[in-house]
Amino acid sequence: MRRSTPARGSESATRAAKDHGTVVSYDLNYRASLWDAYGGQARAQTVNATLAPYVDVMFGNEEDFTQALGFDVPEPPSHNGASASLNPETFELRISDVIERYPNLSVVATTLRTVRSAGTNDWGAIAWSDGRFHHAAVRPGLDILDRVGGGDSFAAGLAYGLLTGQPPDTAVEYGAAHGALAMTTPGDTSMASLDDVHRLAHGGNARVRR
Repeated sequence: MRRSTPARGSESATRAAKDHGTVVSYDLNYRASLWDAYGGQARAQTVNATLAPYVDVMFGNEEDFTQALGFDVPEPPSHNGASASLNPETFELRISDVIERYPNLSVVATTLRTVRSAGTNDWGAIAWSDGRFHHAAVRPGLDILDRVGGGDSFAAGLAYGLLTGQPPDTAVEYGAAHGALAMTTPGDTSMASLDDVHRLAHGGNARVRR
């Protein structure tokens, strides 16, 4: 009997989830070291293109769409010296192409970050849904204790918002708030409470109550 490859197993699991009405989320986050033994970037793009038609909520920035799915995403010029990493145009430029290729997607989202120093980042987020872009509040000069897990915490916060029936503009605020809070505590596991997330999403400060 032929053994199932990791890619084939992932496709079977994702297809089964869709067949049972499960909302599927997927993070394109490309890690070259994880793919070196499996065919590198070209293989990653092939596998991701196989899984993408079953995805409802996709996370990834413009670099992920290039590396993990093979889209050509040009870098727009910066505006007034602002870093392109916090410029939403870098995300918006090719989302129409992504949606055209994968019309099954209902939400596409990413964080926006400008690294000013190891301890200071500008932080924001953006999500596409219902044919519109939804922008979270930008938090300039966010004090960072440990940035590991910020993206995963953003995904968790956005997923919470969607699963509890919040509109996309609220869900992306929850995601950005949760990601910001996670980076004020050590490690990649969030120590923020739901009250912390609600408070920050509605204009509070990015400090976990201890």
